[in-house]
Amino acid sequence: MTTNHTHRSPSRRDFLQAAVAAGTTLPLAGNWTSTATAVEKRSANEKLNLAVIGVAGRGGSNLAGVSGENIVALCDIDANRLAAAAAKHRSAKTTDDFRRVLDIKDLDGVVVSTPDHMHAIPVVAALKRGLAVYCEKPLTHSIHEARVISRLTAERKAVTQMGNQIHNHPLNNYRRVVEIVQGGVIGEVRRVHVWQGGGVQVGQRVQKSIPPKHVNYDRWLGPAPFRPYHASHFHFNWRYWWDFGGGQLADFVCHYMDLPYWSLGLKYPNRIHATGEKGHDGDNQCPMKMKVDYHFDATDDRPAVHITWYHGGLKPKGAESYGKGSAVLFEGSDGRVLADYTTRKLFMAAGKEARPVKPTITDSVGHHNEFLQAIRSGNTDTTCNFRYGALLSECGHLGNLSYRLGQKKITWDTAAAQAVDCPEAAAIVKRKYRKGWSL
Repeated sequence: MTTNHTHRSPSRRDFLQAAVAAGTTLPLAGNWTSTATAVEKRSANEKLNLAVIGVAGRGGSNLAGVSGENIVALCDIDANRLAAAAAKHRSAKTTDDFRRVLDIKDLDGVVVSTPDHMHAIPVVAALKRGLAVYCEKPLTHSIHEARVISRLTAERKAVTQMGNQIHNHPLNNYRRVVEIVQGGVIGEVRRVHVWQGGGVQVGQRVQKSIPPKHVNYDRWLGPAPFRPYHASHFHFNWRYWWDFGGGQLADFVCHYMDLPYWSLGLKYPNRIHATGEKGHDGDNQCPMKMKVDYHFDATDDRPAVHITWYHGGLKPKGAESYGKGSAVLFEGSDGRVLADYTTRKLFMAAGKEARPVKPTITDSVGHHNEFLQAIRSGNTDTTCNFRYGALLSECGHLGNLSYRLGQKKITWDTAAAQAVDCPEAAAIVKRKYRKGWSL
């Protein structure tokens, strides 16, 4: 029996996979030699030219959030993920190298959804090119990166938004809580408890391995120290290794600490003390359980504030009575407010009555929509701009810094961005990048 074999031309997916496996830079069609120019105001009806770096996981959600605009470029080090996104945006140029994306002419903005260790480098490059930038939380992998991005954002008067979606949740619950606290309903607030129920995905190290053919692993590592590929530190699981993420604290600090920071107008804590335990047999170092005490000195506008963060099952005394796996509890002189992403409950002290709260914060237009509207208007004061995002991110990094220094109490010099009388902290505040990578 004779079988006829029909020659199959390589598909777009085949091409993407082969190119990424070879470690090559995928070509971008069209004129990409001119660098991007500063963002100009756009009309309400004109579509924006956007590029998306990191297209799956949170990147997929962010891509969907801006998909009504003109998606001109997609970038990912995983050819399978890149091909899936390209199938939905057929006119978009594709590459595994973010640097090629940032050279596209007439680009209005960039959405960055890479792992934490690869946030700062493309974000800084985009800001220097005058682009609007959306970046997932936490904004950075280190305190030094947070300070660089915050300063650059202010200097360039850039339109920015950190991916802190709960801040602009459609139920507007956080806004109502902020109004209660700032309206003085529960009196003066000096104590806050924040607990989050998650832990760590346990992983392991290997001595040597071969990355999947569809992954440009060297580019994924970026500035992080080299280590052989393993699935337990790749796609999402990178969160639980110091080389790539900051554990459960860094993952959720921007969501939950957002509420006290916003309500109380907080900036930098002055004293930090983290305790915790690894509590697992994996090779990754991030703690399964953790408690962090943050102390903020008094200002002209508020008293001193003490916030305690808990995760991995740790909770403040009496928390079980609230029935919340994750929550924020404000303790005021006249009462308490308990809140999570979508609910809130008020507990007034004996003899105190809750007074009506005057609405002071307009409802959200949507987290991605706020960013898109800001590009069109040139508004640099989005509710989660990078100056605010850097504050929240640094809060998480400071808790991890204390833990990584042997659960040491830290006095934080805000202006100098260094732990007082603790020179060993410097290598964590600003870590050394792998050769070939710089901020």
